[in-house]
Amino acid sequence: MEFSLSSFDVIVFVVFIVAVVGLGIFKSRKEKSSEDYFLAGRGLSWWLIGFSLIAANISTEQFIGMSGSAAKWLGLAIASYEWMAAITLVIVAFFFLPKFLRSGIYTIPEFLQYRYNEAARSVMALFMILTYVFVTFAAVVYSGALTVKTLFGGQEVLGVTITITSACWVIGVLAAAYVASGGLKACAWADLLQGSALIVGGAIVVFLAMRELGVATVETIPELANIDINAGAIERFRELNSHKLHMVMPRSDPEIPWTALVIGLWIPNFYYWGLNQYITQRTLGAKSLGEGQKGIVFAAALKLIIPFIIVIPGIIAFNLYKLDMKDEAADNNKTVLARFEQIQSEPVGAKTAFKFNDDFVEMYQEKALAIIAFNHALAGEKTPETMPTDFKKVVGINNGLIGKIAEKNETLDKEQHIEISSELIGYKYDAAFALLIKKLVPGGLRGFMLAAILGAVMSSLASMLNSASTIFTMDIYRKYINKTASQINLVTTGRICVGVFAVIGCSIAPMLDDPKFGGIFKYIQEFQGFISPGILAVFVFGLLVKKAPPITGVVGLLLNPPMYYLLKLMMPSLAFLDRMAVSFFCVLAVMGIITMIKPLKEPKVMPIQTDINLESSGIAKVLGLVVVAMTVALYIFFW
Repeated sequence: MEFSLSSFDVIVFVVFIVAVVGLGIFKSRKEKSSEDYFLAGRGLSWWLIGFSLIAANISTEQFIGMSGSAAKWLGLAIASYEWMAAITLVIVAFFFLPKFLRSGIYTIPEFLQYRYNEAARSVMALFMILTYVFVTFAAVVYSGALTVKTLFGGQEVLGVTITITSACWVIGVLAAAYVASGGLKACAWADLLQGSALIVGGAIVVFLAMRELGVATVETIPELANIDINAGAIERFRELNSHKLHMVMPRSDPEIPWTALVIGLWIPNFYYWGLNQYITQRTLGAKSLGEGQKGIVFAAALKLIIPFIIVIPGIIAFNLYKLDMKDEAADNNKTVLARFEQIQSEPVGAKTAFKFNDDFVEMYQEKALAIIAFNHALAGEKTPETMPTDFKKVVGINNGLIGKIAEKNETLDKEQHIEISSELIGYKYDAAFALLIKKLVPGGLRGFMLAAILGAVMSSLASMLNSASTIFTMDIYRKYINKTASQINLVTTGRICVGVFAVIGCSIAPMLDDPKFGGIFKYIQEFQGFISPGILAVFVFGLLVKKAPPITGVVGLLLNPPMYYLLKLMMPSLAFLDRMAVSFFCVLAVMGIITMIKPLKEPKVMPIQTDINLESSGIAKVLGLVVVAMTVALYIFFW
């Protein structure tokens, strides 16, 4: 089935994109200073902040990555990223934001200079720029390109054949042009339209998916044979997915074990919503503390809706289109399987070992067992006469062989190394949401849906590029390269950074099509573990322990990456969220020891910004408590 756009769809798409970009540029046309460009002149209202936070956050990372994770075994459990974020946002509004606005900072790393020293500021600035460009920007560009490729793959649009690589460059260049023109104010006003379109578009997909599930037959979904033929769509959904409609996963789950809900998942949440520049930059641009708090609480309320328009569709997509996901996976596997067929008869001289997941074992048992026998020969071990029937155990055996081959590589010359292949998969889960659009959205609505998805990508990418350029300009360029830079020079530098960072990210993005990254959502969360526990520990410790010496900030930031890597190397079965928790508490312990040995003689005094109203909002406090209560109720209902 080919996905095409009618003339009306094209008109809707073009009008929406022009309106978004045009509104952003129009509202930011009077920007003159660095404060205007990077912080929207510190004049953002609560409703603009709330919509902008959601639009900057919700992108194809969620529509593709989160819905893809929901299509897997995780189901509704992946919604913890959203619902726990609602509680996190309320805490950020009343604990972090007052301290940040009071100090008058442009960037989050700048706060570390006031609390610790310049070195801590520079280390965090470098970490954040690298993460934005090489991880989050590249991942969001890729996820947007994957959607376009799934919808239009192989077709020509304006003379360009749609591939992952071409789609990555088109999306990245558009985003860079958009943010370079207007800065944060352009992002915020454009987000008003894009945030609304995201919610409306997601609701449309939920409606269409539920309607299709309600009329599906046993021929399309064999599992319906065990369900009352007269059951409605909601009842069918509950019966087909009863094993996925709960929030708590077993301790052994490799991604979100129940232990992560206790500690691990809070770490990326507090880092992301409280210390992540491309999110907090909107709140730093608030016209007052009260406006910022109301905007954050508004965003927290919207977060409660997100799983119903992203996670639920991902689950339904697997019910309806798992055969299509299988075909997408087979397309991914072609190159690796061709390599295996080519060298299968020559195991002694082979230079490649092969990985697979449990879905691949379930669907291609004979092929998986042939690969295991092949890998046993590479590892110099005898193949067992019998194999376990549990697919996950088969994968465990093969992963053990891969580990031994990797150890063997350490003793060989580089020319003799045995290559480890990309992972062979059974289903391409990340195609879930795109398949719903391709299969269900009728002509007339396709232009709007495509515009909403591209808007989601543009919003997040614009935010990342703007924030990365802000950090480089204010924390590195003005601090070390040109201390006397004029306002025009600072804005120009920011715009140049946008272009440079976009080129780097677009060059990396197509590489993420490799299944070894385990899905785009996991890729982002996993790699942020190298910095987020350390950054959160440094901020929390610095805010709570007033006599912590400057060196603790630098040590805390530099200690986390090698510690997280060692945990990943030595305890590969430990879920990455649990690794984050271990890293976080180890960093806190080291900082505590340093402080006990050499505390400051007097508590650290932070600067106070007097040009902004720092009165807290009583209404925001009440509504924040309501949001927390609603979140707890959702957890109880879906426990």
